[in-house]
Amino acid sequence: ESFHPVEVTKGLWIVPEWSTPPDVQATNIILNPGLAFGTGEHATTKLCLLLLQSLIKGGELFLDYGTGSGILGIAAIKFGAAMFVGVDIDPQVIKSAHQNAALNNIGPKKIKLHLVPDRTFTASMNERVDGVVEYLSSHEIRGISETEEYDVVIANILLNPLPQLADHIVSYAKPGAVVGISGILSEQLPRIINRYSEFLEDILVSEKDDWRCVSGTKFSPI
Repeated sequence: ESFHPVEVTKGLWIVPEWSTPPDVQATNIILNPGLAFGTGEHATTKLCLLLLQSLIKGGELFLDYGTGSGILGIAAIKFGAAMFVGVDIDPQVIKSAHQNAALNNIGPKKIKLHLVPDRTFTASMNERVDGVVEYLSSHEIRGISETEEYDVVIANILLNPLPQLADHIVSYAKPGAVVGISGILSEQLPRIINRYSEFLEDILVSEKDDWRCVSGTKFSPI
């Protein structure tokens, strides 16, 4: 009930499923966020949406590392990307992202969602809770394996995994592709830039409130 339409920038709105888009001519991303992060209200999500809007020119393969509600992937498709691949560790999130893609008339040819194993819920995969496992069993469940395939990669996740997973996140990007990292507070910025400078060049930083988004181009082989 507290989730209302959000204007990210002129011509780009995040609209709850139960609301009428304020601007029918705009790019409207319809969401029922459920239990997944990403309503478009948080500064980190807005920063990622603006980065995506500047990067997607048409036909790109986009990887969202920690997909949450699916908002970034849905936006990428609406901006013109050819396909969105999302990965997350939470089965409820995968279910939510599938439902949100359907709300935006994005079919299985343009979206692939992958549940990757994580110790925090491996045990629950052998249980049947709220129908989530049954739902997932009808979808492809495996880790993403296609390295150096993606034109744009974004990880909008918690700070602690970002340095630890840096080489893994960047490995999915093609040489010359742009990688975006978000979920960073201003005081955490030097640590992230130092870590990702091992893999990225032409690093840029965008900011909103006290949050930062770092993006850079993956080094090409010499």
